[in-house]
Amino acid sequence: MRIAVTREVSRQIGRCELSFQERLPIDLGLARAQHHLYEECLVELGCRLVRLAEEPDLPDSVFVEDTAIVLDELAIITRPGALSRRRETESIALALRPYRQPVFIKEPGVLDGGDVLQLGKKLFIGMSHRSNEPAIRQARESLRAFGYAVTGIQVKGCLHLKSAVTQVAEDTLLINRDWVDADAFGPMRLIDVHPAEAGAANALRVGEVVIFPAAYQRTRHCLTDRGIHVRTLDVSELAKAEGGLTCCSLVFRA
Repeated sequence: MRIAVTREVSRQIGRCELSFQERLPIDLGLARAQHHLYEECLVELGCRLVRLAEEPDLPDSVFVEDTAIVLDELAIITRPGALSRRRETESIALALRPYRQPVFIKEPGVLDGGDVLQLGKKLFIGMSHRSNEPAIRQARESLRAFGYAVTGIQVKGCLHLKSAVTQVAEDTLLINRDWVDADAFGPMRLIDVHPAEAGAANALRVGEVVIFPAAYQRTRHCLTDRGIHVRTLDVSELAKAEGGLTCCSLVFRA
């Protein structure tokens, strides 16, 4: 069984951290409605939902992906790069304890889960302004005994590594080559985002289905033309907070 950890949208989401987007008004009611549909989709795809309560004073706390990396053997509790997000990890660590033994990224390391792309026993960690080399070294040391290879990879022009590349099939990645070096991923097949949709590389794979933002119809066609089974969701209000589909859940096998 797959577990999907989510959290209700904070009433303060309009005060979220922004790095690459202009601040726009966010309709809280609509953001919550879109998030609920996202959660329903996860349940329909076979996930058991673990829904955490709202953190009213933590504007970005709906984006639970950034707080942990959940692997089969353990959970790495991150130390988010934005100071305003550090307290988000407390409740996530508690929520994950029934499923995984936690290890913690410590100062001077900073790490956002959105910078971590897992491909089997390989972890690629984006070197962005939210994640750094000391955190990569700590992750590598924590995972050495379990046979993982951990590789830092430069990210440019976007918030996180998974803004630039995500896995959409066992052997296939969706990628914006302007934001990350495609050669780093070796023999993986690549599907390029449509040139008019730079932000379309963030997709969430659950089993054999890829959840994808409804806003990027041209890239959706690129996926379906390659045989990818796609379900689209409108996440336009969450996107105003610089959040993607992977950001809003931690999905792992129980």
